[in-house]
Amino acid sequence: MLFKVFLFIIGFLLMLIGFTTIILYMNLLGFGYNFKEYIDFILKLKEFYYIIIGFILVNASVFKRRINNE
Repeated sequence: MLFKVFLFIIGFLLMLIGFTTIILYMNLLGFGYNFKEYIDFILKLKEFYYIIIGFILVNASVFKRRINNE
């Protein structure tokens, strides 16, 4: 049970870091970049992959079945 909580918190924090970075980089749209260039730039950031890893960890902690009746 404690491991699932730990996975959830780590996954949530990774997603928070990733989404915050994406929101901060939305200022690029105000500097003349179009949406395609913005998406290409975001996909190259390591923080984008934090969102994916965090999403997987949160889903693993929520939907993981128990093997034993603990």
